[in-house]
Amino acid sequence: MKTRSGSLTYRAGGSSPFIIVKIFGNSWLRFCGAAVPKIFFRESLTGGDGLKARNAEAKRGRIGITRSRGVSRNAPTQESPLNLAKRQLRLLNIRASKGLGQHFLIDRDVLEKIVEAAELNPDDTVVEVGPGLGILTGELAGMAGRVIAVEVDAKLASALEKSFAQMPQVSVLNANVLEMKPGEILGRHGMTADFSGNYKVVANLPYYIASPILRHFLEASPKPGLMVVMVQKEVGQSIVAQPGEMSMLGVSVQLYGKPSIVDYVPAGSFYPRPKVDSAIIGIDVYPRPAVNVEDVSGFFEVVRAGFSAPRKQLRNSLGLGLQLETQVVIELLEEAEITPQRRPQTLSLEEWAQVYRAFAGRGKR
Repeated sequence: MKTRSGSLTYRAGGSSPFIIVKIFGNSWLRFCGAAVPKIFFRESLTGGDGLKARNAEAKRGRIGITRSRGVSRNAPTQESPLNLAKRQLRLLNIRASKGLGQHFLIDRDVLEKIVEAAELNPDDTVVEVGPGLGILTGELAGMAGRVIAVEVDAKLASALEKSFAQMPQVSVLNANVLEMKPGEILGRHGMTADFSGNYKVVANLPYYIASPILRHFLEASPKPGLMVVMVQKEVGQSIVAQPGEMSMLGVSVQLYGKPSIVDYVPAGSFYPRPKVDSAIIGIDVYPRPAVNVEDVSGFFEVVRAGFSAPRKQLRNSLGLGLQLETQVVIELLEEAEITPQRRPQTLSLEEWAQVYRAFAGRGKR
């Protein structure tokens, strides 16, 4: 049953596990949980009208209010995300897997920053990688038209399917995202093959596979229009680095999009607590690569060779990586108008393109 009373909207009924907890502003975050009736509130907290309406409904027995010791009779339970995460893991008999890099986000402020950075609207399709307990999934589902949550952990995927069963805009896919092309993920959920730029990727990425997942989507067809992801702090800094501190990862991301750091996130925002801090990264994906290169694979072969020995001068690192005589490398670098004594981290994206063109042209002469 769905009813609207003033500024209060709720949906009640059903018996599958669902917990609602107030998070921020006008939003309510949905968690998988114990056997609690499903109730979804959207309430304006400007003034007290919404709360009064909800309490009046509760007194008439029209909606259920979860009670706990020390909480007002008519107030909704506002259990912390940390306690909810711990309890949910116990209920599912799951321990966070180090092998899968599972660190569940429990910070409300960070959730708000991720959602705001994603700039969601009802026309958006979102692919969420590694939804875990569904903490972020619920917020995405409240703002986007469709959410495809890809979870590799079978137990978590099953729990998510049950928890979001009454939300048709949420689809849960139990799969390893690296084993499926983005087009296949979208195609399974009724999207057309020509969907480039018309979907977004939002995710709290496991540290150990963050880089492969980024390239998996950035090099795909169709590409997302925007990516908002959580990565290890040092990885985020490497992604946005400029010439002087450029890295192989920075080149591989910046070829396809413009990255920026939305905010840094302390380790205490996760459960279990990781050993390092994190960063929220936003990537505005370009419709085509930032520089013109004939063969992207060949381009990355040259860049990878250059960074194979990042502390060495280019004339040495490229010679080692491409198995070329030093004098040949020097001549090609000079043709590309790059000083042979420079180090790989000092080159811009366009300068790497110049190096690639010189080396690629060598085989045609």
